[in-house]
Amino acid sequence: MTEARPSAASRVDNQVYMVFPNDLNANDTVFGGMIMAQMDRTCAVVADRHAGSICVTASVDAVHFMAPARRGDVLVFHAAVNRAWTTSMEVGCKVEAETVGGGPRRHILSAYLTFVALDDTGSPKPVPALSTETETERQRYREAQLRRDLRLQHAHELRALRAKGKDA
Repeated sequence: MTEARPSAASRVDNQVYMVFPNDLNANDTVFGGMIMAQMDRTCAVVADRHAGSICVTASVDAVHFMAPARRGDVLVFHAAVNRAWTTSMEVGCKVEAETVGGGPRRHILSAYLTFVALDDTGSPKPVPALSTETETERQRYREAQLRRDLRLQHAHELRALRAKGKDA
């Protein structure tokens, strides 16, 4: 196993995306799916950097749209690894919007994505542990384990319900 890596080594901060008319829905706000696609790409870069290999999105948890982005906005993406396990890691993403030319930023989205690192054959491979350096990183690290535990518990309960449904 390789040495633990700090979050700062793979983080992406202030990645911008300029909103154009084709990004807007009939309400003149940005399509949520477009923001999610950009978020997934940005988070994949973070995961690939941390793992040192190609990673794939395994799940997306807790996507929260806080406010709309509109015509004339610039989207600003921030993403970092919150925790790494054996072959997977959680990457947190925050998206802000600001008007073209600057101005105050508005928090428009937060989400958590789980990525799995792949080897040359496409099988899961071990990822480096995450070393935390700040209290904020330690808090995110603890919260990521809670989300993982809940996700695994939910998957277990769904499997049990489906198995029970087959018996009925």
